[in-house]
Amino acid sequence: MLKRQEQAKQRWGGAHQAIDTWLQERQLLLIEYFKLAGLPPYDKETSALPAAEDVRNFCGLLVDYVSAGHFEIYDQIIANCGDKPAETEELAAELFPLISETTEVALAFHDQYGNSVDDTHFDDFDRHLSGLAEALELRMEFEDRLLHALEQHRLL
Repeated sequence: MLKRQEQAKQRWGGAHQAIDTWLQERQLLLIEYFKLAGLPPYDKETSALPAAEDVRNFCGLLVDYVSAGHFEIYDQIIANCGDKPAETEELAAELFPLISETTEVALAFHDQYGNSVDDTHFDDFDRHLSGLAEALELRMEFEDRLLHALEQHRLL
């Protein structure tokens, strides 16, 4: 996921301020995910659950990221596709429902863990975090396809 993020920043960074901000939020989210999961370079020495405060902070970043997509970036994509090639609009129509499915996974994760005051309700946390990672990876693939389509039609 981090490699995909770096490629996206290199490819589309600087194209538009809103996209730059969104890609930065995406990167922060991924870094915090890797910390929570204890993945390199943020390996944990023990297999203990993360602190509830760290999970709450991650959930805040998660909601900010998915919200920025839905309420800023995707609206801008739709506006830019208005009188452009039909395949761009068709791609957006294909991908938005798929992206929405990943949003549901993210919001379910947030609802389960975002308001936790301690780790006593972290049953199946690792499994849920892994499921969230799969959804985020799909989401980023879909988002990158949209950005690529906009780039192809010089809409960025």
